[in-house]
Amino acid sequence: MPSWIKHTALAVVAGAALTTAAEAQKAPDKVKVALARSVSNGAMLIAQSRGYFKDAGIDLELSDIDTAADALSLVAQNQLQIVGAGVSAGYFNAVDRGLPVTITISRVAFPAGHNLMIRPDLKDEIKTMKDMKGRNIASNGPGSISTYEIGKMLEPHGITLNDVNIKIFPFPQYAVAFANKAVDAGLVIPPWTLSFEKQNIAIPFGDADKLVPGPVTISVNFANSDWLAKNPDVANRFYLAYMRGSRDWCQGYHGAPVRKEIIDLLIQSKVETRREVLDGFWTARPIDGRVDEKSILDVQKFYLEQKMIKKTFPIEKLVDYRFVDWAAKQLPKFEVANKDSKLDGCK
Repeated sequence: MPSWIKHTALAVVAGAALTTAAEAQKAPDKVKVALARSVSNGAMLIAQSRGYFKDAGIDLELSDIDTAADALSLVAQNQLQIVGAGVSAGYFNAVDRGLPVTITISRVAFPAGHNLMIRPDLKDEIKTMKDMKGRNIASNGPGSISTYEIGKMLEPHGITLNDVNIKIFPFPQYAVAFANKAVDAGLVIPPWTLSFEKQNIAIPFGDADKLVPGPVTISVNFANSDWLAKNPDVANRFYLAYMRGSRDWCQGYHGAPVRKEIIDLLIQSKVETRREVLDGFWTARPIDGRVDEKSILDVQKFYLEQKMIKKTFPIEKLVDYRFVDWAAKQLPKFEVANKDSKLDGCK
């Protein structure tokens, strides 16, 4: 076992992160979580596989969603306690309506490997961002973070979302949309960025990490705030287990041996079945779990300008750091195991 895993495990025990003997005799607390299918789900999968949730007395029930909009209402009704997905306009509208939902942790941040890809047959027609005017562009939701990224890439070239046709498709349906020429371009995320290029389904055109002013918080966990208030100990233990998985993810991101184990889990979950694709670019995430506040406020401002939301809120109304901050204090200082890694992010 690598020393960094041993140190983490010892610190968790020493910090009273695991359940006490008395608590261990109780039935684990069930937490229902839904995730938008993406490579970044490996952090949750490795935490589940290595027994971190079991150690914390959590019975994790995982399910899939296409977008945050599909699950926010279920979170508000406490049918799901947590959903991991992109920062959507639907979230800010839910806050406006007084629904019990809040952001608790950042899941994906730049560098994220997102790309505005185009159909290969259009490579001689679409040469600059200005050539996107009038084009059909795929996004996974009308008020999704993908639409925000598209808008931000077009903006410096005097093009707005009103100058293009945003076509809504779940990410797994992008390949068909490209093949049928239903779209000219699309905001694509890993692992599809890699597989589309390999299969010549679409070719890279606009690197979001370079063209969208950042850093950007792309994906977060949305949690039911009533559930958090009633179950703070459960939430603390859940986020401790999850942040252990996030640290494993970040070690894999930087090339530690755990990378293979996470890829195996992603293949088993059918996020992507080709190992060579999953061994490409991985998304980053902040080690402390905190969102980039400037990014969240800019996303909110963009949705307001696009009339996707009616009002804005201060960051204190949008994010609850209590549980990730508690979990972070239980863990030792993070150190990248692969000292040769030159990658940004996940530090």
